[in-house]
Amino acid sequence: MTVTPLGIPRRLLEFTIDGEEARVPEGSTILDACRAAGKDVPTLCEGDTLRPKNACRVCVVEVEGARTLVPACSRKAEPGMVVRTGSERVRHSRRIVLELLASSVDLSTTPRAAEWLKEYEAKPDRFGPDAARLNEEPRVDNDLYVRDYDKCILCYKCVDACGDQWQNSFAISVAGRGFDARIAVEHDAPLTDSACVYCGNCVEVCPTGALSFKSEFDMRAAGTWDESKQTETTTVCAYCGVGCNLTLHVQDNEIVKVTSPHDNPVTHGNLCIKGRFGYQHVQNRG
Repeated sequence: MTVTPLGIPRRLLEFTIDGEEARVPEGSTILDACRAAGKDVPTLCEGDTLRPKNACRVCVVEVEGARTLVPACSRKAEPGMVVRTGSERVRHSRRIVLELLASSVDLSTTPRAAEWLKEYEAKPDRFGPDAARLNEEPRVDNDLYVRDYDKCILCYKCVDACGDQWQNSFAISVAGRGFDARIAVEHDAPLTDSACVYCGNCVEVCPTGALSFKSEFDMRAAGTWDESKQTETTTVCAYCGVGCNLTLHVQDNEIVKVTSPHDNPVTHGNLCIKGRFGYQHVQNRG
Protein backbone atom coordinates (compact mmCIF):
# COMPACT_ATOMS: atom_id res chain seq x y z
CA MET A 1 0.00 0.00 0.00
CA THR A 2 1.31 3.43 -0.95
CA VAL A 3 0.94 6.11 1.73
CA THR A 4 0.20 9.57 0.33
CA PRO A 5 1.06 12.46 2.68
CA LEU A 6 -1.76 14.99 2.72
CA GLY A 7 0.14 18.09 3.82
CA ILE A 8 -1.34 21.58 3.79
CA PRO A 9 -4.13 22.00 1.22
CA ARG A 10 -3.05 24.05 -1.79
CA ARG A 11 -5.33 26.39 -3.71
CA LEU A 12 -6.27 25.47 -7.27
CA LEU A 13 -5.02 27.52 -10.20
CA GLU A 14 -7.21 27.95 -13.27
CA PHE A 15 -5.83 28.42 -16.80
CA THR A 16 -6.26 26.91 -20.26
CA ILE A 17 -4.39 24.20 -22.15
CA ASP A 18 -5.14 23.96 -25.87
CA GLY A 19 -8.37 25.87 -25.35
CA GLU A 20 -9.58 23.65 -22.52
CA GLU A 21 -10.00 24.77 -18.92
CA ALA A 22 -7.47 23.26 -16.51
CA ARG A 23 -7.24 23.33 -12.71
CA VAL A 24 -4.15 22.20 -10.84
CA PRO A 25 -2.83 22.68 -7.29
CA GLU A 26 -0.57 25.66 -6.72
CA GLY A 27 3.06 24.71 -7.29
CA SER A 28 2.29 22.29 -10.13
CA THR A 29 4.28 22.52 -13.35
CA ILE A 30 2.77 22.87 -16.80
CA LEU A 31 3.82 19.26 -17.43
CA ASP A 32 1.88 18.14 -14.34
CA ALA A 33 -1.17 19.95 -15.69
CA CYS A 34 -0.75 18.48 -19.18
CA ARG A 35 -0.56 14.98 -17.81
CA ALA A 36 -3.60 15.56 -15.61
CA ALA A 37 -5.47 16.73 -18.70
CA GLY A 38 -4.39 13.70 -20.72
CA LYS A 39 -2.03 15.65 -22.98
CA ASP A 40 0.88 13.59 -24.30
CA VAL A 41 3.90 15.89 -23.95
CA PRO A 42 7.19 14.12 -24.77
CA THR A 43 10.09 14.42 -22.35
CA LEU A 44 13.45 12.74 -21.79
CA CYS A 45 15.36 14.57 -19.06
CA GLU A 46 12.38 14.96 -16.71
CA GLY A 47 12.29 12.53 -13.80
CA ASP A 48 9.53 12.10 -11.25
CA THR A 49 12.07 11.61 -8.45
CA LEU A 50 14.44 14.42 -9.46
CA ARG A 51 14.37 18.21 -9.72
CA PRO A 52 13.84 19.46 -13.30
CA LYS A 53 17.05 19.95 -15.28
CA ASN A 54 15.71 21.60 -18.47
CA ALA A 55 18.30 19.76 -20.54
CA CYS A 56 16.55 17.96 -23.40
CA ARG A 57 14.02 20.68 -24.43
CA VAL A 58 11.66 18.11 -25.94
CA CYS A 59 8.81 19.13 -23.61
CA VAL A 60 8.67 22.80 -24.68
CA VAL A 61 5.24 24.39 -25.01
CA GLU A 62 3.96 27.79 -26.09
CA VAL A 63 2.72 30.19 -23.42
CA GLU A 64 0.80 33.21 -24.64
CA GLY A 65 2.81 36.37 -23.97
CA ALA A 66 6.13 34.57 -23.52
CA ARG A 67 8.93 35.53 -25.90
CA THR A 68 10.30 31.99 -26.17
CA LEU A 69 8.96 28.48 -25.84
CA VAL A 70 9.12 27.29 -22.24
CA PRO A 71 10.05 23.88 -20.79
CA ALA A 72 6.86 22.33 -19.41
CA CYS A 73 8.80 20.20 -16.91
CA SER A 74 9.98 23.19 -14.87
CA ARG A 75 7.71 26.15 -15.65
CA LYS A 76 5.17 26.56 -12.88
CA ALA A 77 1.53 26.92 -13.77
CA GLU A 78 0.09 30.41 -13.23
CA PRO A 79 -3.51 31.66 -13.00
CA GLY A 80 -4.88 32.76 -16.35
CA MET A 81 -2.03 31.24 -18.31
CA VAL A 82 -2.81 30.21 -21.91
CA VAL A 83 -0.79 27.16 -22.96
CA ARG A 84 -0.53 25.52 -26.39
CA THR A 85 1.09 22.09 -26.56
CA GLY A 86 0.72 21.31 -30.27
CA SER A 87 1.11 24.55 -32.20
CA GLU A 88 3.26 24.58 -35.33
CA ARG A 89 5.95 26.50 -33.46
CA VAL A 90 6.04 23.81 -30.74
CA ARG A 91 6.02 20.94 -33.24
CA HIS A 92 8.82 22.54 -35.25
CA SER A 93 10.99 22.94 -32.15
CA ARG A 94 10.41 19.38 -31.02
CA ARG A 95 11.12 18.09 -34.52
CA ILE A 96 14.48 19.90 -34.66
CA VAL A 97 15.49 18.69 -31.17
CA LEU A 98 14.59 15.10 -32.02
CA GLU A 99 16.50 15.33 -35.30
CA LEU A 100 19.60 16.68 -33.57
CA LEU A 101 19.43 13.99 -30.90
CA ALA A 102 18.78 11.09 -33.27
CA SER A 103 21.52 12.20 -35.68
CA SER A 104 24.18 12.22 -32.97
CA VAL A 105 22.98 9.66 -30.40
CA ASP A 106 21.83 6.05 -30.61
CA LEU A 107 18.17 6.20 -29.52
CA SER A 108 17.45 2.52 -30.26
CA THR A 109 16.77 1.70 -26.60
CA THR A 110 15.04 4.98 -25.72
CA PRO A 111 11.39 4.28 -24.87
CA ARG A 112 8.98 5.94 -27.34
CA ALA A 113 11.79 7.60 -29.35
CA ALA A 114 10.76 5.90 -32.60
CA GLU A 115 7.14 6.89 -31.95
CA TRP A 116 8.06 10.55 -31.41
CA LEU A 117 10.30 10.66 -34.49
CA LYS A 118 7.36 9.45 -36.56
CA GLU A 119 4.80 11.72 -34.86
CA TYR A 120 6.86 14.87 -35.43
CA GLU A 121 8.07 13.78 -38.88
CA ALA A 122 11.69 14.13 -37.79
CA LYS A 123 14.34 13.32 -40.40
CA PRO A 124 17.70 12.90 -38.62
CA ASP A 125 19.35 11.61 -41.81
CA ARG A 126 19.21 15.07 -43.37
CA PHE A 127 22.31 16.03 -41.35
CA GLY A 128 24.28 13.41 -43.29
CA PRO A 129 26.72 10.70 -42.22
CA ASP A 130 29.19 13.25 -40.84
CA ALA A 131 26.97 14.21 -37.90
CA ALA A 132 29.06 14.24 -34.73
CA ARG A 133 28.87 10.89 -32.91
CA LEU A 134 31.11 9.36 -30.28
CA ASN A 135 31.35 5.98 -32.01
CA GLU A 136 32.65 4.53 -28.76
CA GLU A 137 32.36 0.92 -27.68
CA PRO A 138 30.27 0.25 -24.55
CA ARG A 139 32.30 0.21 -21.36
CA VAL A 140 31.97 -3.19 -19.71
CA ASP A 141 34.29 -3.00 -16.69
CA ASN A 142 32.17 -4.69 -14.01
CA ASP A 143 29.55 -7.43 -13.67
CA LEU A 144 26.63 -5.21 -12.66
CA TYR A 145 26.00 -2.48 -15.22
CA VAL A 146 27.29 -1.16 -18.53
CA ARG A 147 28.02 2.39 -19.71
CA ASP A 148 27.26 3.04 -23.38
CA TYR A 149 28.03 6.70 -24.03
CA ASP A 150 26.87 6.43 -27.66
CA LYS A 151 23.36 6.51 -26.15
CA CYS A 152 23.96 9.39 -23.73
CA ILE A 153 22.01 12.63 -24.31
CA LEU A 154 23.68 14.52 -21.43
CA CYS A 155 20.48 14.90 -19.44
CA TYR A 156 22.47 14.82 -16.16
CA LYS A 157 19.87 12.66 -14.39
CA CYS A 158 22.56 10.15 -13.39
CA VAL A 159 24.70 12.99 -11.98
CA ASP A 160 21.79 14.23 -9.85
CA ALA A 161 20.83 10.73 -8.66
CA CYS A 162 24.42 10.00 -7.64
CA GLY A 163 24.86 13.44 -6.10
CA ASP A 164 23.01 15.54 -3.56
CA GLN A 165 19.51 14.60 -4.67
CA TRP A 166 19.75 10.94 -3.61
CA GLN A 167 22.88 8.84 -3.17
CA ASN A 168 25.44 11.51 -2.16
CA SER A 169 28.29 9.40 -3.55
CA PHE A 170 29.26 12.04 -6.14
CA ALA A 171 30.96 9.39 -8.26
CA ILE A 172 29.52 10.77 -11.52
CA SER A 173 30.08 14.21 -12.96
CA VAL A 174 30.46 16.07 -16.26
CA ALA A 175 33.92 16.08 -17.82
CA GLY A 176 34.90 18.49 -20.57
CA ARG A 177 33.09 21.50 -21.96
CA GLY A 178 31.03 22.29 -25.04
CA PHE A 179 31.11 19.54 -27.66
CA ASP A 180 33.62 17.66 -25.51
CA ALA A 181 31.28 17.42 -22.52
CA ARG A 182 30.58 13.88 -21.38
CA ILE A 183 29.48 11.98 -18.31
CA ALA A 184 32.39 10.39 -16.47
CA VAL A 185 33.73 9.30 -13.12
CA GLU A 186 36.76 11.00 -11.63
CA HIS A 187 39.70 11.07 -14.07
CA ASP A 188 37.51 9.09 -16.52
CA ALA A 189 38.74 5.94 -14.79
CA PRO A 190 37.20 2.46 -14.92
CA LEU A 191 34.11 2.25 -12.76
CA THR A 192 35.87 -0.19 -10.44
CA ASP A 193 38.45 2.49 -9.56
CA SER A 194 35.87 5.18 -8.80
CA ALA A 195 33.75 6.17 -5.79
CA CYS A 196 30.78 4.24 -7.23
CA VAL A 197 28.94 2.12 -4.64
CA TYR A 198 26.97 0.22 -7.34
CA CYS A 199 23.56 1.21 -6.04
CA GLY A 200 22.36 1.41 -9.64
CA ASN A 201 20.23 4.48 -8.97
CA CYS A 202 21.81 6.09 -12.03
CA VAL A 203 20.60 3.15 -14.12
CA GLU A 204 17.10 3.62 -12.68
CA VAL A 205 16.81 7.20 -13.97
CA CYS A 206 18.66 6.90 -17.31
CA PRO A 207 16.10 7.61 -20.08
CA THR A 208 17.99 6.17 -23.05
CA GLY A 209 19.70 2.96 -21.95
CA ALA A 210 23.13 4.59 -21.85
CA LEU A 211 23.32 2.94 -18.44
CA SER A 212 21.91 -0.57 -18.37
CA PHE A 213 22.01 -3.76 -16.35
CA LYS A 214 24.77 -6.12 -17.47
CA SER A 215 22.10 -8.83 -17.67
CA GLU A 216 20.00 -6.72 -20.04
CA PHE A 217 23.05 -5.72 -22.10
CA ASP A 218 24.09 -9.37 -22.55
CA MET A 219 20.57 -10.48 -23.45
CA ARG A 220 20.17 -7.68 -26.02
CA ALA A 221 23.51 -8.65 -27.55
CA ALA A 222 22.33 -12.26 -27.75
CA GLY A 223 18.96 -11.22 -29.18
CA THR A 224 17.03 -12.79 -26.29
CA TRP A 225 15.81 -9.64 -24.53
CA ASP A 226 12.02 -9.49 -24.97
CA GLU A 227 10.02 -7.13 -22.76
CA SER A 228 6.75 -8.47 -24.15
CA LYS A 229 7.51 -11.77 -22.43
CA GLN A 230 8.46 -10.20 -19.10
CA THR A 231 6.31 -9.97 -16.00
CA GLU A 232 6.75 -7.52 -13.12
CA THR A 233 6.20 -8.45 -9.50
CA THR A 234 6.65 -5.97 -6.66
CA THR A 235 7.85 -7.37 -3.34
CA VAL A 236 9.82 -6.31 -0.27
CA CYS A 237 13.60 -6.64 -0.09
CA ALA A 238 14.63 -9.30 2.43
CA TYR A 239 18.18 -8.11 3.10
CA CYS A 240 17.50 -5.69 5.97
CA GLY A 241 14.68 -4.07 7.91
CA VAL A 242 14.32 -0.85 5.92
CA GLY A 243 11.48 -2.28 3.85
CA CYS A 244 12.53 -1.22 0.36
CA ASN A 245 10.17 -2.26 -2.41
CA LEU A 246 11.59 -4.25 -5.32
CA THR A 247 10.01 -4.81 -8.70
CA LEU A 248 11.29 -8.07 -10.16
CA HIS A 249 11.38 -8.24 -13.95
CA VAL A 250 11.10 -11.90 -14.92
CA GLN A 251 11.55 -13.50 -18.34
CA ASP A 252 11.45 -17.26 -18.93
CA ASN A 253 11.28 -17.85 -15.17
CA GLU A 254 14.51 -15.91 -14.58
CA ILE A 255 14.92 -12.52 -12.89
CA VAL A 256 16.54 -10.33 -15.54
CA LYS A 257 16.66 -7.04 -13.61
CA VAL A 258 15.31 -5.30 -10.51
CA THR A 259 13.81 -1.82 -10.28
CA SER A 260 11.88 -0.03 -7.55
CA PRO A 261 8.52 1.83 -7.63
CA HIS A 262 9.07 5.58 -7.82
CA ASP A 263 5.94 6.30 -5.78
CA ASN A 264 7.04 4.17 -2.83
CA PRO A 265 7.50 6.40 0.27
CA VAL A 266 10.46 4.33 1.49
CA THR A 267 12.62 4.05 -1.63
CA HIS A 268 11.32 6.61 -4.16
CA GLY A 269 12.87 4.36 -6.82
CA ASN A 270 16.23 4.08 -5.08
CA LEU A 271 17.94 0.93 -3.83
CA CYS A 272 21.32 -0.23 -2.55
CA ILE A 273 23.61 -2.71 -4.30
CA LYS A 274 22.06 -5.68 -2.52
CA GLY A 275 18.48 -4.78 -3.32
CA ARG A 276 19.12 -3.97 -6.98
CA PHE A 277 21.71 -6.55 -7.93
CA GLY A 278 21.69 -9.23 -5.22
CA TYR A 279 18.99 -11.51 -6.57
CA GLN A 280 21.01 -14.43 -7.95
CA HIS A 281 20.51 -16.56 -4.83
CA VAL A 282 16.79 -16.69 -5.59
CA GLN A 283 17.31 -18.70 -8.77
CA ASN A 284 20.33 -20.83 -8.00
CA ARG A 285 19.21 -24.31 -8.89
CA GLY A 286 22.48 -26.18 -8.54
